[in-house]
Amino acid sequence: MKLRDIFAAVAASTLALALLPWIVSDFVLSLALSCLMYVGLAVTWAMFSGATNYLSLATSAFFGIGAYVTAWGLATIPYVLVVPLGGIAAAAFAALVGAGILHLRGAYFAVLTFGLGELVRHAITYSEKTYAHTVGRVLSDVPDSTLVFLMVLLVVAAALAACAAVRASRLGLALAGIGADEERAQTLGVNTRLAKIAGFALAAFFAGALGAAVAVRWTYIEPASVFNPFIGFQTVLIAMIGGAQTLAGPMISAVVFSLLTELLRLQFPYAYLIVLGILLIVLVLYLPGGFASLIARWRQARA
Repeated sequence: MKLRDIFAAVAASTLALALLPWIVSDFVLSLALSCLMYVGLAVTWAMFSGATNYLSLATSAFFGIGAYVTAWGLATIPYVLVVPLGGIAAAAFAALVGAGILHLRGAYFAVLTFGLGELVRHAITYSEKTYAHTVGRVLSDVPDSTLVFLMVLLVVAAALAACAAVRASRLGLALAGIGADEERAQTLGVNTRLAKIAGFALAAFFAGALGAAVAVRWTYIEPASVFNPFIGFQTVLIAMIGGAQTLAGPMISAVVFSLLTELLRLQFPYAYLIVLGILLIVLVLYLPGGFASLIARWRQARA
């Protein structure tokens, strides 16, 4: 599919979804918001980690940084400016730490990126208790649900367009080369260090912007809720189940996964995580390539 066609499809879908706040109930709108959030998180995670095979577990750290930018700045800065500021803060943090840790690979990189979320969470908890004499922040003047939905929709549309553009650019080719054989990519003249930092920071920007955008859904923000590791793990699983090497796979998986999670939450309020975990284990064991592998098998069968 050509890049121009992808941009047109994203624009058309965005315009269609922008009508939802006026035609659906608040519950359906909230569910659509959750689906959109994980679409944005999953496709941007796949843009970097799916291409490079660097398993990043830092999504919750970037998401939480963006959320706390909203918590600290919403009282003095308009909501439409707070959201990109949250993304910029997360991208700056990712570029800083990425310069120091992106030489690691495998389990070392995964464990270290997971530790970033815990490090930032404890650092913010300490600073809040020490200087603000509180643990969380109360958001008293928040935008209405329509504006929040439209802002999240705009961020996700920008994320999809950016991911498609990156995949078709020299940066995307560099990231794919790193995933295939990083040493060979270096010998071919690819600045792998710069490419990894750029991809890592770009993915963090959208995670931070989404965190800043959806933070207003909670009237009380605390580190334990916005730096929740479950957000990062769910993002990784969605992308892997959908097929992290594709753009459409994580999108479809995010919608299916979000709806399934909500259904299980309603049907099994005390055991839905157990049921969900079992389903995920089965999918990973018997469908390691994600939903995208089913399409590939179908095409091979037709050929």
